[in-house]
Amino acid sequence: MVLKIEPLDSHRHIRTEFCSGQDNLDNYLCKQVSQDIKKRVLSVFVLINEPDSRVLAYYTLSAYTVDITVLDEAFAKRLPRYPYLPAMLLGCLPVDNRQKGQRFGELMLLDALKRVINASTQVASLAVIAEPLDEQVVNFYIKYGFQQFNQSPMKLYIPMQSVEELVQNLGI
Repeated sequence: MVLKIEPLDSHRHIRTEFCSGQDNLDNYLCKQVSQDIKKRVLSVFVLINEPDSRVLAYYTLSAYTVDITVLDEAFAKRLPRYPYLPAMLLGCLPVDNRQKGQRFGELMLLDALKRVINASTQVASLAVIAEPLDEQVVNFYIKYGFQQFNQSPMKLYIPMQSVEELVQNLGI
């Protein structure tokens, strides 16, 4: 068996057994995500253990804009004074409950960050934004260098320069 992260294929990947403990994220994967992909609202990447095609974890990526006034002043002062700037949204990153403790969340986060770096060479992005659902997930992201927005502690960002340094330091 081989762990593999790939774009979601709604005809091949088994989503019905996925259970992260967050009903909204589980239902989203099973019932809505295919429509959002078709409408080009976001991209979805899944972790499977080949040749089994059951989804073990997934994440979503989409384009995003961020209001410069909500960023940390030390970061924002180096940016152009446009009202909104381009970023990437890491929309969700749940792991199936049966896979907890295997560091699949970390694996998926690092894969997402690597994809964002690659995409940012084609389409500009100054940061990756994450919107965790609870404090435990906030702490997970902070461990990797994400910072809280000034007015919203449940919304996080990491500048692309920090993403590049993290990926380089980890050798991925």
